[in-house]
Amino acid sequence: MIPDVATIWTWLDQVPDPEIPVISVVDLGIVRDVAWHGDTLEVAVTPTYSGCPATSVIAMDIETALYDRGVRNVRIRTQIAPAWTTDWLSDTGRAKLLAYGIAPPSPAGGPEACPQCGGTALTRISQFGSTPCKAHWRCDTCLEPFDYFKCI
Repeated sequence: MIPDVATIWTWLDQVPDPEIPVISVVDLGIVRDVAWHGDTLEVAVTPTYSGCPATSVIAMDIETALYDRGVRNVRIRTQIAPAWTTDWLSDTGRAKLLAYGIAPPSPAGGPEACPQCGGTALTRISQFGSTPCKAHWRCDTCLEPFDYFKCI
């Protein structure tokens, strides 16, 4: 029996991002489409940027999650246009980032508040954080460093 697309989306929502495991690839907004083409399931994935080193791991994790649920014919299609944007992050994903200690992207180009204490006096330490899509900041209130997910 072939599972419906809504079920597939539910399964994909359980696949964690390998760099930020608290957020799923669905919440991250990189799964763009899921469709059956005959007996082959095609999943379109847009990497957060074209050189993202996690792209192949994400494809493998998606294939494994589907295979473990009985889907044997899977094709992962990398879709680079339109380019991924932080606007595609779900509200749930933004909340998960914040709870994990990563400030979610803000249209202002920097974090709105410290994810640890909520302080708003913040200093950017480096434009480059633990991954290329994050910057490193420090709260001047609690003095804790934190990552900020860059607005793209």
